Amino acid sequence: MISKNLTAASTKPIILGILQQGNSYGYLIIKKIKELSGGKMKYSDGMLYPVLHKLEKDGMIVSNWVMANETRPRKYYEITDLGKEALLIEKEQWSQINSVLNELWGMSPNKN
Repeated sequence: MISKNLTAASTKPIILGILQQGNSYGYLIIKKIKELSGGKMKYSDGMLYPVLHKLEKDGMIVSNWVMANETRPRKYYEITDLGKEALLIEKEQWSQINSVLNELWGMSPNKN
C-alpha cells in the first residue's frame, strides 16, 4: 500500500493525466487509479471530490452533467487547456524528483 501522504501529493497529476486520456466521472477515476496502481493506491469519494472541485475552481478542469439511457445523471470532468499546461509542469517536476531518487538509490553506500 502506498502511504497516504504520497498518494495525496500525487493526486493532481494523476487526475489530470487520467482526464487527458478522455472525459471521466468520479467512480471511473477511482477505478482507473486502483487499476493503474495494481490496487496499491486507494481513493475514496471523500478524497477525490474535494480535489476535483479545487481543480475545477482553479480552471484546470470543467464538468457537465450527462444523462445516459435510464441511468442517474453523472458529472463528467474534462481537462482544460490550463489543466494541460499544469500537467506538463507536474510531469517535469515529478520527473526531476524521480531522477533525484534514482540517483540516490543507485549510489553505492559511502564506505569509510
